[in-house]
This record gives sequence, C-alpha cells and structure tokens, in this order.
Amino acid sequence: MSDTAPTRSLDFIREMVAEDVATGRFGRAPATRFPPEPNGFLHMGHAKSICLNFGIAKEYGGTCNLRFDDTNPLTEDVRYVESIKRDVQWLGFQWTNEYYASDYFEKLYEIAELLVTKGKAYVDDQTEEQIRTNRGTVTSPGTPSPWRDRSVEENLALLRGMKAGEFPDGSKVLRAKIDMAHHNMIMRDPLLLRIRRDAHHYRRGTDWKIFPFYDFAHGLSDAIEGITRSLCTLEFKDNREIYDWLVQEAGFTNPPTQIEFARLELDYTVLSKRKLLRLVNEGHVKGWDDPRMPTIAGMRRRGVRPEAIRDFAETIGVARKDARVEIAIFEHAVRNDLNMEVPRVLAVLKPLKVVLTNYPEGQTEMLEAQNYPHDVPKTGSRQIPFSRELFIDADDFMEDPPKKFFRLSPGNEVRLRFGYIIKCEEVVKDAAGNIVELRCTYDPETKSGGANSGKKVKGTIQWVSAPHALSCEVRLYDRLFRLPDPDDVPEGQDFISALNPDSLVIIPDAKVEPTVANDPIGSRYQFERVGYFYSEPEDSAAGKLVFNRIVGLRDSWAKEVAKG
Repeated sequence: MSDTAPTRSLDFIREMVAEDVATGRFGRAPATRFPPEPNGFLHMGHAKSICLNFGIAKEYGGTCNLRFDDTNPLTEDVRYVESIKRDVQWLGFQWTNEYYASDYFEKLYEIAELLVTKGKAYVDDQTEEQIRTNRGTVTSPGTPSPWRDRSVEENLALLRGMKAGEFPDGSKVLRAKIDMAHHNMIMRDPLLLRIRRDAHHYRRGTDWKIFPFYDFAHGLSDAIEGITRSLCTLEFKDNREIYDWLVQEAGFTNPPTQIEFARLELDYTVLSKRKLLRLVNEGHVKGWDDPRMPTIAGMRRRGVRPEAIRDFAETIGVARKDARVEIAIFEHAVRNDLNMEVPRVLAVLKPLKVVLTNYPEGQTEMLEAQNYPHDVPKTGSRQIPFSRELFIDADDFMEDPPKKFFRLSPGNEVRLRFGYIIKCEEVVKDAAGNIVELRCTYDPETKSGGANSGKKVKGTIQWVSAPHALSCEVRLYDRLFRLPDPDDVPEGQDFISALNPDSLVIIPDAKVEPTVANDPIGSRYQFERVGYFYSEPEDSAAGKLVFNRIVGLRDSWAKEVAKG
C-alpha cells in the first residue's frame, strides 16, 4: 500500500482497492476515471463521484482520468465540456489525462467488426421500438430478430455501409448476439451502434456516421485506458454483465471491474439531469448556475466553498444501498466551513431608522469591533462608525411585544453590538400608521470601559450608522423545493408543483457597515445574527453590492414550514 493510503476507517470500495494494491491484482497502480456526459452541468451527485474517484487515486498513489462520454451528438456541447473541467478543478482536483470517448471511435469500430467476425454481433433492421417490444419481460423470454442469423459476410458489409453513411437514421443498428432468454434483460442482444448520419458532433463534425451506445463505449473505454476499478452508481448494477462480456470478448486481459455504490439522493432537491434541464428550459431558475440549483456551478455562485462540498462528501461516505440524505447535513457542512473562515460584519436587512436624541448632532466616533468570535482561531478587529442616526432591523423592534421578547420595545433597553445601551422613548409613524422612526436615548457610560459598561440587558442587536452605511441588494436563497422528496406530490402533478415559491427573496435596499467597501468582490462574511453571505461577482459592480445568502446561521427550516 502506498505511503498516502488512508489511515481512517475504509469504506467497502476502498477496502477492495486496498486489497488490489496489497495483492498486485491488476499488475498496475489503481486507476480510476470520472466519465461525465457533456450534456449538462455537473451537480452534487457528480461531486460525490468526483471526490471518490480522485480521492482513491490520490490516497493510493494511482491515476484518475477525466473522460468525456461524448457519444450522443444530439445533446452534447463544448460549453458543457468547459464547465465540467472548471468544476472539477474548482473542487480541488486535477486529472492525470484528459480523454474523450470520441477519441476511441475508430478503436470501437474495430472491436465491432471483431465481434461480427466472431459471430458475436449482427446488424438488425428492426426499429428501436420493435426491439424493445421483442425483448420480452422479466418473466418471459424475448423474440429473436428476423435478422439475427445473417452471415458474417452480410453483417460486415452492412456494418461498413452504416459507417459510410449509406443508410438513414433508425434503419439499422448493431446488436450483440448473446441470449434472448437471458435472465438479465440487458443481455438480450443489447444495442451497440446506431446511425446518426447527419448529426454534427462537437469534436468530430459530420464525418462520423455511427455512434456507440453507452454500454458499448463505457467499459471498452475503461479497458483501453487501463482503468482498474470502474466506480458507478447502483442503477448500473444490471449493466455489469454486459460490461464484463464486452471487455472479455474484445480480448482485454486483466480488464477493469465495475463496482456500484449508492447515488446521492438529497432532500428538497432533484439530481436528475433531465429534471434540472427542465427547470432551466422552462425558466423556473435563471440558468444552470442559478444559486438555487444543486449544480456545482450554482453552489459556487451562491458562495459555497469547495472545502464544504468535499467535507460533505466525506461525511456521507460511500454506501451499498440507496438512502436519502438530509439537506441539513449539507447545510451544516457549509456552515461549519464558513464559521472558521469568514469575518463577522454588521448588516441590517430591513432598515428601521433610529435617532439618538441625546447624542451630539454631527458627531461621529469609531468603535472597535472584533472580526471573529473567541471560539474561532483567528484574530483581528476593525473600526466602525457610530453616529446620532442609526439603522436597526425592523424585526428587532415590537411596539407591543410578547413575553420573552428581549429586543427593543417602547420603554425598554437593548445593547447595540460593540456599542452602547439604548432605550426607546418614542415611536414615530406615518399617516398610514406605519412605524418609520424610533427616537431613543443612549447611555454614554455603557461603552466598553465606561462606568456602566457592565450594565446588564437581555438583548443585543445589530445596527449600522445611517450616514455611513452602504446600500446593497441582498438575495435570500432558500431550498428550491418545499417537499423533502419533490416527487412526492398528488397524482396528476409532477415535481414542478413542489417548487418553493420563496426560494428567492430579494431585498433591494439593505444596509451593511462601510468596512466592506474596499474588500474584493467575491468576499464572504457572516452578517451577525443573520447568516453567511457572499458578494456576488456576476452582478456586483462599483457602487452596487449584491450579496447572496449562502446559508443561515442555523437550520430553522422545519420551524418555518410548521408555521407556514
């Protein structure tokens, strides 16, 4: 075992790899691959697979290739290729080699001819619908194709005609010749090659006329690259037999073996690429990188750090059986990562003006504020302005408060964070009866170091100096769906009906302390008592700050749903 092999408890896949290394089973170092289809953006399920494949390669001194499974020219695009590479690198990984299934089209075609020559494949003139119908059921065998017993010579001639573009799309397919009564329906003469005569492939143009199906390309690409363990999710368990059959029939010695693990199923989320594409195409979100999307691009734009995603993947581990993961586990990983890294600042999302009637007009003083709490191993402080006119959050004031409301109310006192104790003396309302201003007094002796600095009050609230505060737009992102399982909807509805109408709330004129003005766009903060926020690089500009809420300070979702 290599010097970098893990010392922690091993999951079942790592146990197998460790045994491979110890016994020299493959005669080569562990070799894994991450094989995305370039037909969409990567999501959190892919992130789990990335961490697993690249993690094993690093831990055991092996290799991990990035291979694009680009076998369907109708859905693939180079922009997806670039986004995938960007996401993998952002997560902190670098591939050993960059490959494409389309690099292997010639080799795959050679293998197709080999299978035909061996009597292991044939050209079928049935439509794909007829083939599906004749495959049989789990309790009844399939019906052999009328063209199953074509001669080798006829099959080779037809296959070469397919490659040359002599036949229209859908008129012929190449099938493996295995067993139409096989207990595994995938083994009932599976499809290998199909005609896409006029399709434009983003790398091969229109020169290539036949394209491999997933089962044909996947295992053979692994074998060509010398992969040792092909790691895939449980839905491909039944595909393992065709995987093994193909690499053996193609003549590979000591070929890779497939291992299946549970895919990620995350509460309040969908991780089906088809469903994510629908969300984008129907305008329910603002693109693949919408911060509400479970894509890696969406998480990055929201402000989540790659460290949090890697920690989440390690926390949930690798299992043999599918199970839903509580989204609170992911949110905890994000919160835990940010807690130790980001500075604290004061911000007010719902500004309510406060005038300190006994504070000198025109005076400004600077108060020292700590950037990190005592339980975070970082230090530093900043100077924040304090003046006669302030903003507090409207939610921190109630004119007629219930018991145990320890914030500001008429006649009661509250401490301003890093500042003084103030007392509400008067409530000012507009003609409609809305509260527009509070008139308060402050106790000058309650500043840190003053005669009454130790005076006790039950509440502490955030604030900003009104003349100095920066105006900003705040986007409160929340869970995209209102149900843990978005498919758990009444009959006749689909997952779209489970969308959360409050997944994005925009506050156009929030206030934040002026110390953030010179920070680079893309900085992260904890807005004290509010949550963790990220200055949005796409939309922030000189004179306009936009903050995305990354995650709240605690999981209050269950309480909010119960109230709702």
